[in-house]
Amino acid sequence: MALGFGTRSRKVDNTTQPITADNGLVTSVDPMDEKPAYPYDAESNEKGGKKLNRIAPLLHASDSDTDLSVGKQLELEATNSIKYRTCSWPKTAALLFSEYICLAIMSFPYSYSVLGLVPGLIVTVVVAFSVLYTSLIVWEFCLRHPELRDVCDVGQMLYFGWRWVWYFTAVLFILNNTFIQGLHVLTGAKYLNTMSNGAVCTVGFSAIWTVLSWVCSLPRTFSALSKLATFSAFFTFISVLLAAIFAGIESHPYGYNTGGTSGTLVGNPIVLVVATKGTGFVSGMNAFLNISYTFIGQITIPSFIAEMREPKDFPKALWAVTICEIIVFSLVGAIVYVYTGTQYNTAPAFGSLQEIYKKVAFSLMIPTLIFLGVLYASLSARFIFFRAFDGTRHKGNHTVLGWSAWAGILALLWILAFIIAEVIPFFSALLSLMSSLFDSFFGFIFWGTAYMRMRQADYGPGWITSRGVRSIWGFALNLFLILFGLFMLGGGTYATCESIVQNYDSIATGVFTCKSNAL
Repeated sequence: MALGFGTRSRKVDNTTQPITADNGLVTSVDPMDEKPAYPYDAESNEKGGKKLNRIAPLLHASDSDTDLSVGKQLELEATNSIKYRTCSWPKTAALLFSEYICLAIMSFPYSYSVLGLVPGLIVTVVVAFSVLYTSLIVWEFCLRHPELRDVCDVGQMLYFGWRWVWYFTAVLFILNNTFIQGLHVLTGAKYLNTMSNGAVCTVGFSAIWTVLSWVCSLPRTFSALSKLATFSAFFTFISVLLAAIFAGIESHPYGYNTGGTSGTLVGNPIVLVVATKGTGFVSGMNAFLNISYTFIGQITIPSFIAEMREPKDFPKALWAVTICEIIVFSLVGAIVYVYTGTQYNTAPAFGSLQEIYKKVAFSLMIPTLIFLGVLYASLSARFIFFRAFDGTRHKGNHTVLGWSAWAGILALLWILAFIIAEVIPFFSALLSLMSSLFDSFFGFIFWGTAYMRMRQADYGPGWITSRGVRSIWGFALNLFLILFGLFMLGGGTYATCESIVQNYDSIATGVFTCKSNAL
């Protein structure tokens, strides 16, 4: 798999000549092919790299918008006191690490307990590489269109400039981010309850965590947040590493019962190599969605690339993160599951550890519990703020109105997140719901479509067969991604809703409750 730019050539009368398309464009690299296959404008020699062949301009964009290269964007904000295109690829990698190396890793033991260890590990690797592949498609698409600011602009451009698609994507984008904020409010309350043994009403702990997160969301650039991202990813790694070590050295999991008939947790931990016969669709789908949620984060990529000084370097960050994901997720998930077993498993898996181990490992997760919600709040706030103040001095400078609006937008988003956390107070079910509703689009459907649109722009109406088997394989693979995304949306949402209903039936709790949700 090639990641750089280059040219492809062919032999003509014993000489080598570059291949050109009908529009006079030479070619660059296909993520699925070792040989280059994407056209770029050979006349362009911008600092950010050769410009790839475009799909179409945004419906609401002016001519100046569509010509807004990375170099021109850097020039335009040179005099601003707040500069946005400041991220290097290591800083972008730090943001990606903080997004993926997160609390959701501790849902993997639960997923493995449902799917079985071997199928669970296979799903982990397959999902990781599918996300890597689609992320490279996102990167290529953003290189073609440096004027894109976020995934909503991408959605409108993908679907023929239809304005309603922009609004539809905007709703999904805001909801996705707000649900993730809600997940971190829920988990923050879990942490405070766990450490204090339920000293305060759960809804009160949720409110405290909401206010704390709002304060931490106030920085306005990703470059500023990248420092906190590095801190967050480091402590998350230590937290999950300690959880795996503690699971191995403790005498028995939390809730261990030596035998008899009392209670539901009985006997030594049971490890399933494969799923047990009779594992239902609802539980199996929820286990898969928990794994998918942890890997799928393409929704943030256009926003990250939009603030990179050198967008062509993005794959360096992507490869580094993907390799670490596979190693950390698989090892932590497998080790914790093997030592805690099917019957003692909780989500997040900190609840499977003995009391002291649980509190130590869970405490090291605090930076991520705060930061990841902050990251997604910042994504939503900048989406709203940039459009409200585009073209004004409030966007790129320190003004009372600018900072007041920024703080107000964040406050509204965190209030919505607080409500979500109180209405769906189940960690695993909330992960699955986000995965089915949003990752179906932002993980698969959008990027299968993006591949097809770009190949059609490169090779014309006959692109499906223009490069022989390679074209047919690319079409088939990306059609499968689209269909699989639709299956996640339909089947996944059904399974998740069933799971939420079952949780409310089996756990005596309600919305906006004072009952402790400690692990």
